[in-house]
Amino acid sequence: MTGAGTTPPPASSPVGPAGDAEALDGADALTSVNDPGDSEAEPVELGPEDAKLVTLARGARARAGVREGAAVRDDDGRTYAAATVSLPSLRLTALQAAVAAAVASGAQALEAAVVVGQAPEIDPASHAVAADLGTPVLILAGPDGVVRRRTTR
Repeated sequence: MTGAGTTPPPASSPVGPAGDAEALDGADALTSVNDPGDSEAEPVELGPEDAKLVTLARGARARAGVREGAAVRDDDGRTYAAATVSLPSLRLTALQAAVAAAVASGAQALEAAVVVGQAPEIDPASHAVAADLGTPVLILAGPDGVVRRRTTR
């Protein structure tokens, strides 16, 4: 957490510890690469609002102890975070769960969505639910918060 006498992580650092939304205070943008294995990849610039979504998704993933976390921001700026749901009678990707929470709270459109996990790509079901609400920004980050890909529609 940042507070008096501490500084936020540098712009090239991954987002702060899981669940530490305050780690973003004072950060203008976070930078990461599209493909960590490609040294020629263009940096991905994240503004503070998108970086906050990465932190929220990491926190949801860590709290639930599951493979994937997600966070979304609706068109009113409200944020929702969730983790993978794996019950005998219900299976949801983390993004499906976050979108369900947003819709249940009255959201009709999303500004951005983040998925955090080990997978190299966002799965088709998560892409589909993001498209249902016309999500223009979709971000994939690793468990460490390093952004792997940011796509816009």
